[in-house]
Amino acid sequence: MLKRIWNVLRTPSGKYSLGMLLIAGGVGGVLFWGAFNWTLEVSNTEQFCISCHEMRDNVYQELTKTIHFSNRTGVRATCPDCHVPREYIPKLIRKVKASNELLHKMLGTIDTPEKFEKQRKVMAERVWAEMKANDSHECRNCHDFRSMDFSRQKEYSAPVHKAAMTEGQTCIDCHKGIAHQLPK
Repeated sequence: MLKRIWNVLRTPSGKYSLGMLLIAGGVGGVLFWGAFNWTLEVSNTEQFCISCHEMRDNVYQELTKTIHFSNRTGVRATCPDCHVPREYIPKLIRKVKASNELLHKMLGTIDTPEKFEKQRKVMAERVWAEMKANDSHECRNCHDFRSMDFSRQKEYSAPVHKAAMTEGQTCIDCHKGIAHQLPK
């Protein structure tokens, strides 16, 4: 039986042996997978996000004026921290959804500040709906009710956070506009 398997693996298939085809396919697969993951990570950086003037000139400028950009602890959230899941499959799903954003970039849907403002409410509501649906998962990568020290929060924040925790609310229920301007 082993001799038969060995013969199949070294027998030419047209011009190349099956073994050679499997090795080439395996190497090609590894190279493709590596290139795919490298591209995934490169496109998951703040530099990539703000390479489009629509993001750099609009929402990124808003982010630079918030506590998520500059604060006493030096911890800074970047675009992917809030808008791209860390887990592999959800990250892939988000990247596929981002192809719609590329389509609108090519169509010029938000290529001027005026067009951007006109679409801001639609874009914000889409992000808020996703955050609501996933229990503000990306927020919770850094902010978690279980890790909060309510005694060190401001006197109006602690009871609100405690109530939100017991009522099953999510971050976006109260914190719309925390990193970007609210739509008019």
